[in-house]
Amino acid sequence: MKIAIVGAGAIGGYLGTRLAAAGAQVTFIARGANLEAIRSRGMKLILEDGTEVQAAGARACEDMSEAGPQDVVLLTVKAHQVGAIAAQLQHLFHEQTTMVTMQNGIPWWYFQKHGGEFEGKPILAADPDGTIGRHIDPARIVGCVVYPAANLIAPGVVQVVEGNRFTLGELDGSTTPRLQAIAAKLIEAGFKAPITYEIRSEIWLKLWGNLSFNPISALTHATLVDICQFELTRDLAAQMMSEAETIAKKLGITFRVSMERRIAGAEKVGAHKTSMLQDVEQGRPIEIEALVGAVVELGSLTGTPTPHISAVFACASLLAKTLNVRHGRLSVAS
Repeated sequence: MKIAIVGAGAIGGYLGTRLAAAGAQVTFIARGANLEAIRSRGMKLILEDGTEVQAAGARACEDMSEAGPQDVVLLTVKAHQVGAIAAQLQHLFHEQTTMVTMQNGIPWWYFQKHGGEFEGKPILAADPDGTIGRHIDPARIVGCVVYPAANLIAPGVVQVVEGNRFTLGELDGSTTPRLQAIAAKLIEAGFKAPITYEIRSEIWLKLWGNLSFNPISALTHATLVDICQFELTRDLAAQMMSEAETIAKKLGITFRVSMERRIAGAEKVGAHKTSMLQDVEQGRPIEIEALVGAVVELGSLTGTPTPHISAVFACASLLAKTLNVRHGRLSVAS
């Protein structure tokens, strides 16, 4: 199986290295220092127990046309980066190529093969000008919810924090040979790859925490345990999650865990900085639209008030704009 990893960052490096070690023909699409490191030394993975895995034999390209057609494309760039590369992805496709989307938040394809009154409706927060939708046929897409945490600690070096589960699902809820083949390949590489017939419910379950804890952490510079143990921010997160739950239920989503259990799970993670807080500290663009803006959009679509989500979204959006205009970063000095 020929597999392209589009975005050789933390999650892409984790996936690509283990897949290559398991015998898959892996090509990393990367750039800059990361590309040079992979070309010269390969991609190195440091597992939770300190074991190191090397991506022996994996290729690395900057130009997708150089990589050529693949059997599977794992799209591991962040949600706000997909539009800029959407047109180039065609170089990786042959007639039967499957693309597995691994972005956080509400994806641009959310209402594709959804059924009901919103069938085919675009998610503007994820694809404001329709660029992604024009270049990626939804028939190619398999959805994926990414649960592991990992960090790119140096060019070509990924350290796993915890987790190895990648939940997969077809957009229409069916179980297909291609879905089973991708899951089998991930399992062969040492991952957990459960198949679900409700990929959107799985998306909402992860998003439930991300839409609240991520922007709150970006604004307050607090870790998960700090947010959960401070009464005012814990209550704010719960209010945001309650609004999101109302929206999701109107869209036919069932949550398999309670809100209290979801918050308790975040608290148990401990003094962990969310990805959005890490981006603020490093001066990188934040995933505010896919994680929060899209929920506000769905609230409007379903006639659901979102006062708490909208207020936090406004503040986090201004923070993102300010950092972008000033090419800055923010962190709390100790």
